[in-house]
Amino acid sequence: MKNFRTYDIAMEFYESCQKVKLPTGAIKNQFERSSLSIVLNLAEGVGRISSKDRKKFYVIAMGSLRETICLLTILRRKDLLHLADKTAAHMYRLIQNPGGDSA
Repeated sequence: MKNFRTYDIAMEFYESCQKVKLPTGAIKNQFERSSLSIVLNLAEGVGRISSKDRKKFYVIAMGSLRETICLLTILRRKDLLHLADKTAAHMYRLIQNPGGDSA
């Protein structure tokens, strides 16, 4: 996705999450799903025509980010929280202004 800074930052966060050593089981599964969901929902949102549809996917991505942050807290991985906060700030601005309609 060319020129989509929020996506690039979210991808950097996702790649950092992939390096986290996780215990097997529910936490590992949920962490992998929630961190992946961030970038997938941003990608799906940018492909939508209306700003209302884009915003819906951006909000879902933000929810996945909050879930991932909670899991990082449970895992005591404070080292990734700065990048998570940076990602959240960009996503918040994107949600506030999802772009004009192309119709």
